[in-house]
Amino acid sequence: MPAERDMVVLVCSGNTCRSPMAEVLLRAALAKEGGKLAQLHIVSAGIGAYPGDAASDNAVKALARVGLDLSSHCSCPLDQATVDRAIAIFGMAAGHIDALKSRFSNLPKVVQRLREQLPTTAGRDIPDPFGGNLGEYEACRDSVIEAIPSVVACLKERFA
Repeated sequence: MPAERDMVVLVCSGNTCRSPMAEVLLRAALAKEGGKLAQLHIVSAGIGAYPGDAASDNAVKALARVGLDLSSHCSCPLDQATVDRAIAIFGMAAGHIDALKSRFSNLPKVVQRLREQLPTTAGRDIPDPFGGNLGEYEACRDSVIEAIPSVVACLKERFA
C-alpha cells in the first residue's frame, strides 16, 4: 500500500545548517496559516547526512535571534520512505535537486529549490554556511526567510 503523502521535505547536504533552519522557519510560517497547511508534517534531511548530528551551533544561534528553537535537531539522511510521503521537496541548491532526481524514484510533482519562485534577479541557491561565522549563518537564515512566502504560496496553490 503506498504511503500517504503528507510531508514537506527540506533538503540540503549534511542536514545540520540550511535544511534544519528552513524546516523550523517553514513550520512556524505554516502554523500561522492554519488549516490544512498547518497539518502538514515538515521535515528536513540531508543528501549526505550522517544520522544523529546536532544542528551547527551557529544555526541554533541564528534561529534563536528570531525567536525559534533548533537546539533539539538531529540530522537525518534522506531515504526513499521519506520521499514516498512527500507532497513537495525543496532543496537548498541546484545540486540537491540533481541528486534527488538521480537517486530517488516516486518523487512528488513539486521538487524545486526553496528560492525557485523568487524574482529572476534573486539568487536561487542558498550558500552553505557550514563552518562559517555567525554572520554567514544569519545571511543563510535571511535567505531562507526571504523564500518562505513564495513556498507558502506554492503550497497553498497546490495543497490547501
